[in-house]
Amino acid sequence: MLKSLAEEPRTMVFYESPYRLVKTLDQFVEYFGPDRLCSVAREISKVHEEHRRGTLAEVSAWFKEHEPKGEIVIVVEGCPQQRKHLKDNQLDQ
Repeated sequence: MLKSLAEEPRTMVFYESPYRLVKTLDQFVEYFGPDRLCSVAREISKVHEEHRRGTLAEVSAWFKEHEPKGEIVIVVEGCPQQRKHLKDNQLDQ
């Protein structure tokens, strides 16, 4: 599934357990590349809301050192090359 999403041009949203977050981020690095931008949010709209933004590699490294807790939402940017290709095709129409 991740292999097919690697070329997805749209922003992707994933809900993940804090217990699987680091493994999931490492898989995203493997399939999407370490430089793909992302945001990991926890406890959205709650008192302890927190956001981490950066590349997949940076965010993964941060959570390896800081144990994640709470409800997790991961937002990953779409494939930059595919977005450019879609944009170019829209301009041609």
